[in-house]
Amino acid sequence: DLPGFGRSRPLATPDWSPDAHADALMCFLAGRGERVHLLGNSLGGALSISVAARRPELVASLTLVSPAMPDRRPDPRRIADPRLALAMVPVLGRRARAQIAELTAAERAEQTIRLCFGDPGVVPPQRLAQAVAEIEARADLPWARQAVMGTAGQMIASWALGGLWRQAARVQAPTLVVWGDRDRLVSPRLAARTASTIPGARLLMLPGVGHVAQMEAPDAVAAAVGELWED
Repeated sequence: DLPGFGRSRPLATPDWSPDAHADALMCFLAGRGERVHLLGNSLGGALSISVAARRPELVASLTLVSPAMPDRRPDPRRIADPRLALAMVPVLGRRARAQIAELTAAERAEQTIRLCFGDPGVVPPQRLAQAVAEIEARADLPWARQAVMGTAGQMIASWALGGLWRQAARVQAPTLVVWGDRDRLVSPRLAARTASTIPGARLLMLPGVGHVAQMEAPDAVAAAVGELWED
């Protein structure tokens, strides 16, 4: 996990910027002493682009599943809970923040699944139970909320600079871009631009799939990744 995510503690001096997260990933990969096939979804996809662009000798191939490319369009569908927008407003958002804080782990898990899956019905009961357990475990970690909020804010702030598109154009590794046409978090309209920006990248669009294609259409994604590796 990235610093501050899962059970991984944040850095001694927390830095939630995309560059800091990418630096942590590069340090981990550099310590392996061999090139890797790097796969990233959402934020992980954005960081994978940064690593491949800055340290091409570490990456044998790159698979990007709905990477978090800059997208500043206002769209309420991208928010798991409509009250989140109001919660960001000082004073006026107090009630919304209190209501959100009262959500159970099961309600939070269901919100996330509805947001991330093109067809939430494909999530089996045991996976929903695992997601609830993960949320409950994170609630006991003192750094969890700061990591999520800080990383999201820093990522959105970085979009204004357009650096991720410039990094994508510098990627040298063979690349597969995967996108679901029902992705509500990162618009499918960015799929073709992402694939065309990365030299020689191939694009796989999956109908009826949302933001987590590796979970929602694992066979199709695995087959495409296998073809990339074989080639």
